[in-house]
Amino acid sequence: MQNVVFPNKILPYFLVAPQIVLTVIFFFWPASQALYQSAMREDPFGLRSTFVGFANFSAIFSDPSYLHSLQVTVVFSVLTAALAMGTALLLATAADLVVRGRGFYRTFMIVPYAVAPAVAGMLWLFMFNPAMGTFAYMLRRNGIMWDPLLDGNQAMLLVVVAAAWKQISYNFLFFVAGLQAIPKSLLEAAAIDGARGSRRFWTIIFPLLAPTTFFLLVVNTVYAFFDTFGIIHAVTGGGPAKATETLVYKVYNDGFVNLNLGSSAAQSVVLMVIVIGLTAFQFRFVEKKVHYG
Repeated sequence: MQNVVFPNKILPYFLVAPQIVLTVIFFFWPASQALYQSAMREDPFGLRSTFVGFANFSAIFSDPSYLHSLQVTVVFSVLTAALAMGTALLLATAADLVVRGRGFYRTFMIVPYAVAPAVAGMLWLFMFNPAMGTFAYMLRRNGIMWDPLLDGNQAMLLVVVAAAWKQISYNFLFFVAGLQAIPKSLLEAAAIDGARGSRRFWTIIFPLLAPTTFFLLVVNTVYAFFDTFGIIHAVTGGGPAKATETLVYKVYNDGFVNLNLGSSAAQSVVLMVIVIGLTAFQFRFVEKKVHYG
């Protein structure tokens, strides 16, 4: 492998400088601000701050509503990641078999990824709105009492479906790329040996997609924790009765609505630690079961 040699020793630093600046401005600086505010407590008028150490962290871990939000986040993240990845894998497998119109089919499948989270939430809210939604009317006509504004389980189901629909396109692209990278000769040899249909998929294709699946597992976990705020805010606003109030939405409620900046900052630090810990766990333990072809 030929080594790349830069004629100017300063040039590499100029090339990486924009990324370093963006990382410092949009990650390290906000993170440091959150760490600082998590150890402070402001008066109701925001005129004076008092150092309280770890009191904010002790308060949130003894708060039943925070523990409830943690439970809601776990359920929401697992369901969203499973639905988004499972549906995307099914569609990618079907797209790999399409001969005519393959380009149109794949282009059509990635359209939802271009929709903003808040817009995606409003689309699903309009379709399943109990007062004027088309699908809500069909559910009531078939004897299903549908009202996500009052039923917490129905609200959770609606935000999970909306969040998964938004992420399916992203997963679809990577699964299609992973399927195209599988050597056709290997599949032909498996067909000759008698491995067909579901048996060939689970014994040959899916194990070879393990690196792609592992990567998407990490991405979907982070997505469910952070990037679904706009969907939840547009569809349910964390309700009813905080049934869909995830950790990131509780950070917003306590910080921007209730103006409890110390508690909100402490929650954001905990959320950051949880996501970093989950990602490290996945890379440390889940990757051991990944089989690279």
